Amino acid sequence: QVQLVESGGGLVQPGGSLLISCAASGDILNINSMGWYRQSPGEQRELVAQISSSGVTNYAEPVKGRFTISRDNAKNAVRLQMNSVKREDTAVYYCNADVDYVDTDVQSMERRYWYGIVHWGKGISVTVSS
Repeated sequence: QVQLVESGGGLVQPGGSLLISCAASGDILNINSMGWYRQSPGEQRELVAQISSSGVTNYAEPVKGRFTISRDNAKNAVRLQMNSVKREDTAVYYCNADVDYVDTDVQSMERRYWYGIVHWGKGISVTVSS
């Protein structure tokens, strides 16, 4: 199976910077798009930023010019550099990846190939407060 594990969250002051990271593990063949979503209390989960396998990026309007998404394909990792953070950036941030991978059926012991399966991390808390 594929797992996504986020790291680097915590408390940051308004106007400060924070880097959060996510690494994918498992029997991975290829990762297509990777991205970050966030969810504030009482709100729906929303896209923050996405990056394709070729490096094309897409940002939500509220974070454009402040956040930068990048990925390390060799490490199956994605990062989000958050600069000039605001109180409204406070949320749980979730890593997301569209993955091609292989696993083994436990009964038949046959290898199974999966393509374009979306995986999520468990989320990491980011709090912007003075």
